[in-house]
Amino acid sequence: MGISPIPDPSPLSLCAREPHVPAERLVAEMVPPPRFDSVRFDTYIPDPKQPSQTEAVQVLSSFAAGLGGAHASGAGKKRGFLGFGKKPAAPAGPRGVYLDGGYGVGKTHLLASLWHATPAEPQYKAFGTFVELTNLVGALGFQQTVKTLGGHRLLCIDEFELDDPGDTVLVSSLLGKLVEAGVALAATSNTLPGKLGEGRFAAVDFLREIQGLSAHFRPLRIDGEDYRHRGLPEAPAPFTDEQVTKAAYATEGASLDDFPHLLEHLARVHPSRYGALTDDLKAVCLTDVAAVPDQSTALRLVVLADRLYDREIPVLTSGLPFDRLFSEEMLNGGYKKKYFRAISRLTALARDAKGLVHE
Repeated sequence: MGISPIPDPSPLSLCAREPHVPAERLVAEMVPPPRFDSVRFDTYIPDPKQPSQTEAVQVLSSFAAGLGGAHASGAGKKRGFLGFGKKPAAPAGPRGVYLDGGYGVGKTHLLASLWHATPAEPQYKAFGTFVELTNLVGALGFQQTVKTLGGHRLLCIDEFELDDPGDTVLVSSLLGKLVEAGVALAATSNTLPGKLGEGRFAAVDFLREIQGLSAHFRPLRIDGEDYRHRGLPEAPAPFTDEQVTKAAYATEGASLDDFPHLLEHLARVHPSRYGALTDDLKAVCLTDVAAVPDQSTALRLVVLADRLYDREIPVLTSGLPFDRLFSEEMLNGGYKKKYFRAISRLTALARDAKGLVHE
């Protein structure tokens, strides 16, 4: 009788992972992330002080109901992974809706709820961030992406990147082809650099940047404060290196990395793979958290923060608190909204991680 190997008690390491993601996975994963898998319109709790939130639920519910029909239910010739079905007839009225609001007002919750409420089978509707959509175009090519998504009933794009002119033109061209094919669109976006002092809403910028597509979108403004801060305690202070390390060893499926080394590793992994980087993780433990040294590093960290938040992975840290990750220059610059979103999301994940430490 052989001797069973002794399980390795050591934590996992993000820095030891270099995932390769095939194009098929990029397409298959264009669904609401785990954090938003179970959300619905009736689980969105409007702020009673913000009537626009209640109105948004009503408008989006009607929009979803209007996307029914034979094509939406998957009737007709079934398409394969790269198949392209018969062009559907586009119904009258705007083919898109744009959710306009600050971070933390529940735009992604509403966008995912729209995806769930749309009467179409999952293979006929897609949900992804702007970055994930551009990665899909990079993996498949422009024409093949049009064919892959052209038979869909709905495409939801979260965090449309208005601060990247080249990619904005690329995606706008793609959306134009999809609208011609009868695909309905829904989007949220960030704010353009240089426009942040004019308020946190971006509908005018969004409609201008997508140029010829603006007539296809109905702007839907959603007022409110960041729900992650409504009535919640302040983010917990970071723990000691010893506490974080001990928790990593005691938590099955946890990773343990030195923060500066993780930032270096992120530069070697394409952001399209950050989701795969977190596969099967139950918690992320980081020691020696310090201020991010430059903007390129900061933007990569924002993408990782989004993937961790989507997957509801707690983050336990030592070092600086998250509200000191980014310099004043960064927080007052063109990517301000992204950095504040990252701080908000990492703070929520730090709050989730408090239970990993046992005194």
